[in-house]
Amino acid sequence: MSSQHTNQTSEVPAVGADSPFRKDHVLRDEAPQFVLPLVVRIEKAEPPARTDALQTAARAVLVLLTDERAHGEGEWARAVRDWQDARIRKVVRRARGAEWRKAATLPGITVQGAASEVRVFPPVPLDGWPKELAKLQVSGTEMDDPEPVAAPEPGVPVLWLNPDLDMSAGKAMAQAGHAAQLAWWELTAAERALWQASGFHLAVRTAPRDRWAELSGSGLPVVRDAGFTEIAPGSCTVVADHPALRGRL
Repeated sequence: MSSQHTNQTSEVPAVGADSPFRKDHVLRDEAPQFVLPLVVRIEKAEPPARTDALQTAARAVLVLLTDERAHGEGEWARAVRDWQDARIRKVVRRARGAEWRKAATLPGITVQGAASEVRVFPPVPLDGWPKELAKLQVSGTEMDDPEPVAAPEPGVPVLWLNPDLDMSAGKAMAQAGHAAQLAWWELTAAERALWQASGFHLAVRTAPRDRWAELSGSGLPVVRDAGFTEIAPGSCTVVADHPALRGRL
């Protein structure tokens, strides 16, 4: 995953100081690779709605980034720094019943959506997953929206999915998380504080086909997938349309 947004103004840094995309991180492919695990609860009887799960996953990434344990001398800080210095990988797995309860015993944060639950864990090495998470399935994360999804509320950050890509729900959850993270890096401290105070209110929607070219070429942060799973390398998957960033275009 990478961002194509490279504007570097002194007043409002387009890339946050904690971003791996600043120029001195040209060797991020050579750094030890970490992954951010996310687990979505999918019970057979009551699976969550797809859009709700995507939004909850994106919020979960932001919740972890702002947790005090991820900063300074916090217990997760080193892992988060190492992860951000390499490729920003995220993997979504599913759990139900006893699997979910076991996953919930590991250090992490459970984030609630309207009817979905996503637990985010501190980054782990690619080959160093805790056994409780390693055995969870990546496949089988398919979810649907039982009702038509309403248009986003005015003024709410929107993560626009590429309408021409067919992504599984798990893949789309990871991509939405990437987009939220890119937007976060580009916000000022005051803008971040406002977003955090809202509980990281956001919407995830599939972009109208007639708007995708405008959105992806607007200068807003764009996620370009590394191509490890499902889609071709370099594919533009999500545009992070945060009102504060749009106001600076």
